[in-house]
Amino acid sequence: MADSKQETAASPRVARPSGHPDLRLVETQVRAALEEDVGSGDLTAELVPRDQRARAELITREPAVICGCAWFEAAFRLLDPGIAVRWEVADGDRVRPGQRLALIEGPSAGLLTGERTAMNYLQTLSGTATRAAEFAAAVAGLPVQVLDTRKTLPGLRVQQKYAVLCGGCHNQRMGLYDAILIKENHILAAGSIPAALKAAVAAAGAGVEIQIEVESLDDLQTALDGGAESILLDNFALGDLRLAVAMSAGRARLEASGGITLATIRAIAETGVDRISVGALTKDVTAVDLSMRFVG
Repeated sequence: MADSKQETAASPRVARPSGHPDLRLVETQVRAALEEDVGSGDLTAELVPRDQRARAELITREPAVICGCAWFEAAFRLLDPGIAVRWEVADGDRVRPGQRLALIEGPSAGLLTGERTAMNYLQTLSGTATRAAEFAAAVAGLPVQVLDTRKTLPGLRVQQKYAVLCGGCHNQRMGLYDAILIKENHILAAGSIPAALKAAVAAAGAGVEIQIEVESLDDLQTALDGGAESILLDNFALGDLRLAVAMSAGRARLEASGGITLATIRAIAETGVDRISVGALTKDVTAVDLSMRFVG
């Protein structure tokens, strides 16, 4: 999905126009996660009296950008509607170490059973959003978009792409069904860059973006001559990126990709490319250190 524009009837919604996730999709995802963790029942929670109630605080031990509130809350709601989560932050908020994020109250057994699923979502998605915020800050003030890729954790694509938005970056295609990216093996299979582009145009539906990956300036020229409107520059050196921008002269939207890090992204953005795709936004994620503790 490019810039959240390529959504088909079959594609899952990343976020509503207001920026909030689709709650029906959230509940479907959380039900699967609870089934994975709880299965036929929480044996340890049987030690807790059913009528016992508790109150817990959710805090962060490190600075972060929060994401995943809807998934956190759904993990408890689906187990026991009597559990209430009172948020003191929202998705996209920056938080400081020691800050309280929420109060959770309800039956003790439900709090204990849902804690791990809820925390897995909030910690992982906050880690993704925090990572995205770091990359967004690295190119602040430059006219470039930082995009995610399909290199997401299996089963967490929709969730991580929502987290990328919360962190201030942008979504690339959701999957193989909503945009066309012609890569090296597609070109080899088709026989040439022009042949691959022609086949893509014939296959694409209305509004479907067609992008082609090139690995050299010669291939870039061939793609431009073939009418390519969106071109991925794979592992180009900085000097070649500058030459590519000059060669294109605005004829195609140029996207840099390949091994991009926080240390290199600003220099890449300064070459004048339109977009930069970064697999590390969703692939190299460290969960945020959060704590949920019962309080008196």
